[in-house]
Amino acid sequence: MTTTSPVAAQTLFALYAGVIDAALDALEASGALPAGLPRGAVTCEPPRDATHGDLATNAAMVLAKPAGTNPRALATLLVEELGRHDRVVSAEIAGPGFINLRLAPQAWLDELALIAARGADYGRSTLGGGTTVNIEYVSANPTGPMHMGHCRGAVVGDALAALLEFAGHKVIKEYYVNDAGAQVDVLARSAHVRYREALGEDVGAIPEGLYPGDYLVPLGQALAAEYGDRFVGAPEADWLVPFRKQAVAAMLVMIKADLAKLGIVHDLFSSEAELQAAGKPEAAEAWLRAHDLVYDGHLEAPKGKTPEDWEPVELPLFRSTRFGDDQDRPIRKSDGSWTYFGADLAYHFQKAETADALVDIWGADHAGTVKRIKAAVAALTGAEGKPPKPFEIKLVQMVQLLRDGQPVKMSKRAGNFVTLADVVDEVGKDVVRFTMLTRKPDAQMDFDFAKVVEASKDNPVFYVQYAHARICSTLRKGAAEGFAPSADNLNLLGDEELAMVKLAAQLPRIVEGAAIAREPHRIAFFLYDLAAAFHAFWNFGNDKPEKRFIVAQDPAVTQARLFLATQIGQVIRNGLALLGVEAAQEL
Repeated sequence: MTTTSPVAAQTLFALYAGVIDAALDALEASGALPAGLPRGAVTCEPPRDATHGDLATNAAMVLAKPAGTNPRALATLLVEELGRHDRVVSAEIAGPGFINLRLAPQAWLDELALIAARGADYGRSTLGGGTTVNIEYVSANPTGPMHMGHCRGAVVGDALAALLEFAGHKVIKEYYVNDAGAQVDVLARSAHVRYREALGEDVGAIPEGLYPGDYLVPLGQALAAEYGDRFVGAPEADWLVPFRKQAVAAMLVMIKADLAKLGIVHDLFSSEAELQAAGKPEAAEAWLRAHDLVYDGHLEAPKGKTPEDWEPVELPLFRSTRFGDDQDRPIRKSDGSWTYFGADLAYHFQKAETADALVDIWGADHAGTVKRIKAAVAALTGAEGKPPKPFEIKLVQMVQLLRDGQPVKMSKRAGNFVTLADVVDEVGKDVVRFTMLTRKPDAQMDFDFAKVVEASKDNPVFYVQYAHARICSTLRKGAAEGFAPSADNLNLLGDEELAMVKLAAQLPRIVEGAAIAREPHRIAFFLYDLAAAFHAFWNFGNDKPEKRFIVAQDPAVTQARLFLATQIGQVIRNGLALLGVEAAQEL
């Protein structure tokens, strides 16, 4: 079985993975099982159906064949050995050889005490072993304020960063500034229009192809204050570079302010223009040529009917077909400038120098370039017999904004889109962040302003926050009536209360699973399930007063249930913190 980390070893699932290991060791020692069998595929996890028990293991299924026996025969021996453990109430064989375990209530009470002892660190892991992961997310063109098309990827990337840190990785949160392409020249020209406007010129309608948003008005005023009328009638060549530089800087200030509204702060902003000025694309090309991964060749003719003016042009091509792509890709254009892919390749080459693994969060509209950039990273990091560095690209679908089911009108300030800042100002950071994680990133999402603030079970944001607020309210009420949480009589907790503990105890394994899969939305799903369990017990108390958290005539039960509520609240807070959401004290 895979060795668990010191932190993970303190949690229940890792603890009983160790119990299963010990039982296998005993069978080896007795000669019933051959020594040295690989146990890496042995698992200890909750059964799919909770009625089957508390834990399930596939140990007999995966070890029977190499042991030269059949799964049920090995399971019979293993069940007998596991039954000797003082916290295992029963061990039963299911199907062809799976084993289901039922644990004594004290096992769950021990985990409840562990939650209390670890507090904000409950669920933290050393799974990552301190390895460095570079997560690049948002990376919107620096041409205006953030809009809701950027929001989902921003939240997914930021939550993933927090998750990986909690799971024991070092994380670099990076934003790639695309400030070397044609779009920043368009930005500079748009700023020049606003500059002339600030000096009193009637510019009329913003010309087609330029950015029309009012957000450029302050930039135009700043340029007018700095340069006066020096560049009003000057040739574009005189003002394009300084206007571009100042416009990009102003847009980055705006973008960082927008991200701050979401609680997002990147560690690093990498400039494409600086990357090219430093000669990084040339260095990447030289390295690739030295390893026979770039050659001078001709692209295939366009598929279908070939345009009359098409003629083959020799270009430097990256051998991406060696790495699963469907054709080799040019890294330069016919005029010698870098293709977007060529610049992106050099950027990833730079990132790989400082990280053990890379993760990119991209909009789904970039799906067509996934193969080629994965091929590039595999080539750049896996040459000379080395395994390539792990590299994943998470695609995020767009978000459709609705108000009472109707599409939301565009923002006047932005010109042609709804700004992220406007949305956060209306519904709040926590609502936006949690909502963005209530579906898998590659699934379409509707964001209805009415529904995301609705006080109902159908609104996951409210449902989870309401659970935490109820816990806080219960603890305040208990304190007012003279009751304090206490672990002295936890044995008074019944099956309904232990069901909540069993669910809360899954946080450590969900953290590790979500970190491995790079899927922070799993935390949001877990929180919804835990909130549902809490609300169910609360409602149970409405029907049966003796099941309420505060039973005035039974102080011992009240103190035990308040202790339970405290720890459920702690687990909810820990999960919300990973999502970048503050836990509500009251609603």
